[in-house]
Amino acid sequence: MSGLSDRRLLFVTGKGGVGKSTVAIALGIAAARRGLRTIVAELSGQDRAATVFGRVSKPGEEVQLDTRLFAISIDWRRAMEEYLHERAGRLGDLLSASRAFHAFAAATPGMHELLMIGKVWELAQEQRRVRGGLPYDLVIVDAPATGHALGALRAPRTFAQIARVGPIANQGATIDATLRDPAQTAVLAVALPEEMPVQETLFLQRGLREQLGIELAQIVANACYPQRLGPRQASGAERALAGAEPGLVRAALQAAVSEHTRAGVQREQIGRLAAACGQEPLELPYVFAPQLDRPVLEQLADLLEPTL
Repeated sequence: MSGLSDRRLLFVTGKGGVGKSTVAIALGIAAARRGLRTIVAELSGQDRAATVFGRVSKPGEEVQLDTRLFAISIDWRRAMEEYLHERAGRLGDLLSASRAFHAFAAATPGMHELLMIGKVWELAQEQRRVRGGLPYDLVIVDAPATGHALGALRAPRTFAQIARVGPIANQGATIDATLRDPAQTAVLAVALPEEMPVQETLFLQRGLREQLGIELAQIVANACYPQRLGPRQASGAERALAGAEPGLVRAALQAAVSEHTRAGVQREQIGRLAAACGQEPLELPYVFAPQLDRPVLEQLADLLEPTL
C-alpha cells in the first residue's frame, strides 16, 4: 500500500476523546518535515493547531504555523460566502449578506457538512478557487467523531442526488468522486485500545465500505501502555504484592501490577482490531505529560512519519 502522503486528502476520525486532533496535528508536523506543503483543517470549530504553535487565528483563515505547515479552522458560514462569491460574484455577495439566506442554509439538513467538505476539497485543489490561495500538497482533516464524519463524507453525494442537475449537483458529484477515489483520499481511524473505541472503529470500517465504497487506510491505537513485565516477572510482582505491608513498596507493586493488567487488556483489543480490519494498528504510547505541547507532538510525529 502506498503511503498516506501520496493522497491529497487525509481524514482523521474516531470516537470522541481518543486523541484524533493530536494525531492530526502530529501528522501535519511529520508531513511538513517531509517537505510537503501541509495544512491541518479543523472541522470542530476549534483552533487547537494554532494554539499549540502560539498563533492567533480567525475562523476560515489559513494560518502559517511553521515552515510548510499551516492550519485552518473551517467555518461553514465563511465557506458559504467564499462559494457564493466565486460562483455568483456580486449576486453571491448580496446573498451572503442576507439574514434570510443564512437562516435557510442553517436550517437545511446536511448543509453545514456540505459546505465544510466543499472547503476541504477546495484546499486540496492544485488550482485554488480562492483568490491568492496557494496549493497544498496534503490536506489533513481533523474530522468530527465517527458518525458525524461519515455523514459529512456522504453529504456531497446526497446533495448531488437531490439536486440532480445544476451547479450543486455538478459540484457535489465532483467532490464525491474525489472522496471515493483511494488515489486521492484516505481515512485514518484513531482508537484507544478499549472496547467502545474499538467497536466504533469497526463501525467506521463498515460504514466506509457500505456508504462510500472505500477502506480504512490506517488505524492508530493511541495511548498504549508499555508491557514492562514478562509473565514470570508479573507473577512475581503479584506474589510480592499479596504479602506486602502497607507503604511505599506496596504502592509501587500495586502500580506495576495494575499497569501490566491494563497493558494486557489493551493488547487484546489491539489484536481484535487487527483481526477484524486486516491490518496491524500503528501504536502510539500513552504520554505522561501535563499537556500535549509542541515537543510532545514532535515525538509523536517521529512515530507517525513511517505511515506517510
